[in-house]
Amino acid sequence: MSVESPIHPDTRAVQELIVERAKYSYARLPMLEVVFDRFSLSLAQVLKSYLGAMADISLKKIDYLTCQDALEALPDPALIAVTEAESWGGTIATILQPDLLYSILEITFGGRAVPGGARNPRTFTAIEKRVGQGFCEEVLKELSGAFANVAPVSFKIDHLETNPKGLLLAPPTSACVRAVLSIEIEDRSGEMVFVLPNTAFEKVSDVLSQHFTGGQLGGDTGWRLKMTDMLGGTNVAMAAVMCQASIPMRDVLSWVPGQVLDLGMQVDDPVTLCCAGKELARAEVGRRKNGRVALKFMEKLYEEEELPNVLRD
Repeated sequence: MSVESPIHPDTRAVQELIVERAKYSYARLPMLEVVFDRFSLSLAQVLKSYLGAMADISLKKIDYLTCQDALEALPDPALIAVTEAESWGGTIATILQPDLLYSILEITFGGRAVPGGARNPRTFTAIEKRVGQGFCEEVLKELSGAFANVAPVSFKIDHLETNPKGLLLAPPTSACVRAVLSIEIEDRSGEMVFVLPNTAFEKVSDVLSQHFTGGQLGGDTGWRLKMTDMLGGTNVAMAAVMCQASIPMRDVLSWVPGQVLDLGMQVDDPVTLCCAGKELARAEVGRRKNGRVALKFMEKLYEEEELPNVLRD
């Protein structure tokens, strides 16, 4: 009589995968996601002016992964603009996939759409690289504007690459953010990818990790102009304080009708202009030709407050 031994399925591959994934902790960046969402909406008008053609742009996805995985997923070849984020002190990658680059070339030079089908991979010519770089520069200018109210930054293309395997933005196992835009221009479609290593925006990571609670992040400033106009026409109550004195309560209780209080003032002493209990300015007292009392502004007593550079809405 034989005893069957229990079956132990080989799960080492699954266990290794679990351990491997557990090594990395990817924290979401809600503010960064909102910026790219608003950026995808405003980019359509920019590309319409730049290419002279209608563009439909949508944010396909934003995911968090390692730099190695993000670069390995890119097609080979691809037009990669290695971009310096000057204010952040880091480097990001702006990638045009071949289908999108060829579509931009067709529209730029007035060609017709090439019938659908697989294109043979090939290296890009100097003209194709130049056109692609100009397109990336225009897109990065709009992206810089999208970040202006959150974490101001200016992007500058350092050089172009075509082989994703030879690109080194950060250590391969370091975390990064990958944003993929789906761009459709006159029945031509393609994808544009942004790879942002965490080391590139480390200085502003605390800002980008904040939760967005609503409001505007730039682009539409109409409500600000409307509010400014309304505030400019608002009436406020002003008080001209001639003198202030501290008097003991016993003296106040002993006042009788007809008593004169000596406040120690001179005719040419300035008065203080106040609004809602806050001192705004000092002024001299005078009289106009029509006999009315007037004040001449002399000195400002308040400092203008600066808005924070994090979230102004």
